[in-house]
Amino acid sequence: MEIFEKLAEYRYEQLVFCHDKSTSLRAIIAIHDTTLGPALGGCRMWPYRSEEEAVVDALRLARGMTYKAAASGLNLGGGKSVIIGDSRTDKSEALLRSFGRYIETLGGRYITAEDVGTSLEDMAYIQIETSHVVGVDRASGGSGDPSPFTALGVLQGMKACVEEVFGETSLEGRTVAVQGVGNVGYPLCRMLHEEGASLIVTDVNREAVERAVRDFGAKPVDPEEIFSISCDIFAPCALGAVINDETVPKLRCRIVAGSANNVLLEPRHGEALAERGILYAPDYVINAGGLINVADELEGYSAERARKRVLRIYDSVKSIIRISKRDSVPTHLAADTMALERIEAISSMERLHTGHPYGQLYRRREAL
Repeated sequence: MEIFEKLAEYRYEQLVFCHDKSTSLRAIIAIHDTTLGPALGGCRMWPYRSEEEAVVDALRLARGMTYKAAASGLNLGGGKSVIIGDSRTDKSEALLRSFGRYIETLGGRYITAEDVGTSLEDMAYIQIETSHVVGVDRASGGSGDPSPFTALGVLQGMKACVEEVFGETSLEGRTVAVQGVGNVGYPLCRMLHEEGASLIVTDVNREAVERAVRDFGAKPVDPEEIFSISCDIFAPCALGAVINDETVPKLRCRIVAGSANNVLLEPRHGEALAERGILYAPDYVINAGGLINVADELEGYSAERARKRVLRIYDSVKSIIRISKRDSVPTHLAADTMALERIEAISSMERLHTGHPYGQLYRRREAL
């Protein structure tokens, strides 16, 4: 892997390797862009098969955070960190505190938070060594579980899409097929139920499905059936890459809008949705409620202020739809445009999408 070539190609600012023999820490911090502010992104702990795989994941995730923060209107850049190891067996207080000391050496250029393989409790250990951490529990002055805010943002994005497709923001009487009723999917189902929507749910966890059926009167279906079920909105709230060559032809919905990351297997699947007349709410915009919530901790956390900011996801999705129409591009490219235009307005960088409207944006999106 030609690291400096990769950094230059997609304008990464910094890649930091962290090692501590005494705690067996092996970590990587990737800072993509700090034009809008310090880089914020969670810390993932995962048993990567190789160091190169860990680097690639850190870079991809950091770049994604730049887009998410910019599109959300936050004065933050994009970064990410990964710790190589099994979170079930390799994690320790000493390792996390060692990692916290490395974050402190960056002087605030990178702010961490929880991610896959880390928890609120882990952030508390990191916080002992550095103040550059968010997503801690409420007892420590943090915001606690971000899932309800992520769900709220998804709900707002759905309303923007429903207004575009059906001419009204009300979800009453709309049928929503929710794939995954876990940390975000369940509170989303509760909100949709309160809005008067009819729910169809699936999950590999049978107990999660039964809870949604019991609490919200949802209709349960098998995991494979969810793609072909007739509905107004398909809401992927579990795994990524669920919009692909196999599933696109099966869809019987007008809108795809959910909390899962990297919903499109490839950028061309966003184009495939558009060709079928299905409106797609770009994942990193509609699921940004959790990021917006933890970012509020940097100002001294206010749940009400965070909630008001999450509600603006409705406006963000409306803006993406306008750009999509203006530039005659699918919404996933319109989201990239919105994020890039904001960064470019601040940095006075040359426009990155000159020439053919798909070319540069596709190449940049594929790197996420």
